[in-house]
Amino acid sequence: MKRGRVRRLLALPLLAGLLTGCGIRATEVPTDFGPAPSRVRCSLAEPEVTTQTARGVPVQVFLLCGSSLVAVDRALRAPDGTTDSGRRVLVAQGLLDELAESPSAAEKEAGYSTDVRGGTKVSGPAPGDPDDTLRLSTSPGALTSYALAQLVCTFSDSAAAEGDGSVVLGGPAPERPRRYECTDEVRSRPGSAQPPSTDAANG
Repeated sequence: MKRGRVRRLLALPLLAGLLTGCGIRATEVPTDFGPAPSRVRCSLAEPEVTTQTARGVPVQVFLLCGSSLVAVDRALRAPDGTTDSGRRVLVAQGLLDELAESPSAAEKEAGYSTDVRGGTKVSGPAPGDPDDTLRLSTSPGALTSYALAQLVCTFSDSAAAEGDGSVVLGGPAPERPRRYECTDEVRSRPGSAQPPSTDAANG
């Protein structure tokens, strides 16, 4: 056997010992990367647009996350063949039902919740009300500040309202309807900042 080859063979165990002494193991593959990263709070993966379209018209509802309101995507079936008032009521009822649904597992994991309870029905204006009035079977004043903020911000940002950042809500007649606004303060502090409102009744 040639002298150079012998030297190389003798050097291999020495090299392996040096690597081991430095904490390096050439044949070891790390398999433990620690716990999986948790979902970022109040952050959701973007849904497929085609999936939303298949389910209906894309809309947004405001859920609670942390101490503020955050818009999340939903889809509603578009009502056809109805008057503007009738369509507004159907959209509002659909949005309210979405708000009353428990958030999905992914939304709960990201910290989302809702304070809106099911069972509330939406109807159109009573005689003498503004045309864009939405009357609820539960008086808005009986809702929690969180639930009212969710409804006002969701409705005012949808086809259920006139698109000016406000919505006219009332309870069962003869309660006078009021025009509620969704402001930056309401979105950021729904528990302590009530949606500002003014009397909207005609006459």
